[in-house]
Amino acid sequence: MGEELREKLFAKREEGWSKTDNKQKEEIMKFADEYMAFLNNAKTEREFIKCAKKLADEHGYTDIINKTELKAGDKVYFINRGKSMYLAIIGENDIQEHGMHIIGSHVDSPRLDLKPNPLCEEGGMAYFKTHYYGGIKKYQWTTIPLSLHGVIVKTNGEKVEINIGENEDDPIFTITDLLPHLAQEQMEKKLKDGIEGENLKLLIGSIPVDDDKEKERVKLNILKLLNEKYGITEADFMSAELELVPAFKARSLGFDKSMVAGYGQDDKVCAYTSLSAMMNLDKVKNTAVCILSDKEEIGSMGNTGMESHMFDFFISEILNKLNVNKPNLLDRVFCLSKMLSSDVDAGYDPLYSSVSDGLNAGYLGKGITLNKYTGSRGKAGASDANAEYVAWVRNVFESSDVKYQITELGKVDIGGGGTIAYILANKGTDVIDCGVPVLSMHAPYEVTSKYDIFSAYKAYTSFWTE
Repeated sequence: MGEELREKLFAKREEGWSKTDNKQKEEIMKFADEYMAFLNNAKTEREFIKCAKKLADEHGYTDIINKTELKAGDKVYFINRGKSMYLAIIGENDIQEHGMHIIGSHVDSPRLDLKPNPLCEEGGMAYFKTHYYGGIKKYQWTTIPLSLHGVIVKTNGEKVEINIGENEDDPIFTITDLLPHLAQEQMEKKLKDGIEGENLKLLIGSIPVDDDKEKERVKLNILKLLNEKYGITEADFMSAELELVPAFKARSLGFDKSMVAGYGQDDKVCAYTSLSAMMNLDKVKNTAVCILSDKEEIGSMGNTGMESHMFDFFISEILNKLNVNKPNLLDRVFCLSKMLSSDVDAGYDPLYSSVSDGLNAGYLGKGITLNKYTGSRGKAGASDANAEYVAWVRNVFESSDVKYQITELGKVDIGGGGTIAYILANKGTDVIDCGVPVLSMHAPYEVTSKYDIFSAYKAYTSFWTE
């Protein structure tokens, strides 16, 4: 009797791999290989959007600016300043009565940015000064190989694209740290103070220019090399966006190759799986929208972040070109819409179990996670999904045999976090966070389960095709 009651009444959170046959495992592994290859070519937001545009063009999408009218089945996108992107497939149902089904992720990740005036020389060494972007543990960014990505824009409008450190014959860069023999004082500090932000200086060279009369000879030699290769001067750094990211490649992790280790999986794992799901859609009942946003790691501000009106502009363009727009329709459409905020979740780490509530944690290999609310300490700053909407999402996933977990981000009063969910919720949209659990989140090398990655792909597909 007890066993029957348990089977009937207990909530189930099943380990995923044991429920998959060999054919399904092959499909999961193949999808993960494609994801890792994409991740290696899309380490920054600009690179991700560039790769996403190529995919969209290959799958019949058109820039909405080039369309004069839209009808059911049309596929369009809009790229915002090369750093965020919105895609849509027009649904068969009337958008005025049924709204949209939106999946929104972000393509920026924690990193180091170069300062506007970065180049300096100290003690016969040349350095780039940096300013960290997003929430990082600063000590994790020392003594690892780093690559330099981004753009330099000259005053004449010429744009120089930079990508140094990814190819085997490229040089890499690093940030040095103290040897243990001389680090007694450093090691007495709190972990967060062991490396100061101003000391995250990138070592970039040591050969001086061949002129004894010059000062800062190493700096001058670096500028000489950069001028010869890219035609830039020191002043051009003022109008540059240059990012330092780990030079590691995404790789399979474990003897069983069941996991992915790679930089920037927060939140490119959700961005990639939602983008891939959209690329495999043809016709949808309700207009399907995919958001690839920027600036989430620093609050979603700025004209490429979700707090801007650029997404509203995209939806307004859809309404205009459907020839249905009228006063207040944009507000109505948002209020009728449903959204998955596709952002990662903190995976349960047995080595640090004290910060997690095991009953409400996201476990690797048990499927995608649903976070009803985020925020911190008393749900401050949270978007808290309504019970009715959570039930609707559960039904969609269960009907499509998608494995999912209901979770929250750590124990009460331990910490917390946020996503773009609240931004769309503030417009009246039903939203819940739905993403992949990650170990070592915000570190230079993050870990995910290949099973969960594929579960995300299935979840996003089922949401758009329900």
